[in-house]
Amino acid sequence: MTIPIRLTLNGHSQDIVLDDPRITLLDLLRERLDLTGAKKGCDRGQCGACTVIVDGRRINACLALAASLDGADILTIEGLAEGDALHPVQQAFLNHDGFQCGFCTPGQIMSAVGLIREGQAGTDPERIREGMSGNLCRCGAYAGILEAVREAALAPGRSEDAA
Repeated sequence: MTIPIRLTLNGHSQDIVLDDPRITLLDLLRERLDLTGAKKGCDRGQCGACTVIVDGRRINACLALAASLDGADILTIEGLAEGDALHPVQQAFLNHDGFQCGFCTPGQIMSAVGLIREGQAGTDPERIREGMSGNLCRCGAYAGILEAVREAALAPGRSEDAA
């Protein structure tokens, strides 16, 4: 059984034929489309390493069936930067050492972009912590992550730039 789907992936329309209706979005991205930024951490939706934005909402790609996303607009970490210019959230993570080993960083950044887009970031550290609570960092780089999200949330034009 094959299932044809069309996705807008990082701004580009793609027609994809799924050979297995059970393939997750994460496996489709990593194994078929060579977009390896989203990581397979727990494969249970508990760590946030696979966070991507689908139709403007943050999701765990390991929990979403690709077949259910026909017509969806998907943004991955690979679609954030414009050429050599980093997205403001990516730059903020660099500015504040919001990473150590880097495994969780793509998911953290995508969650931060979503949080800012949703208007949920602000400057209150507790609000940011709550909004980012679905993303775990095994290295404990939370102080840098918090400061990066605050900087990006306060950046001029952030709502337009957080796309």
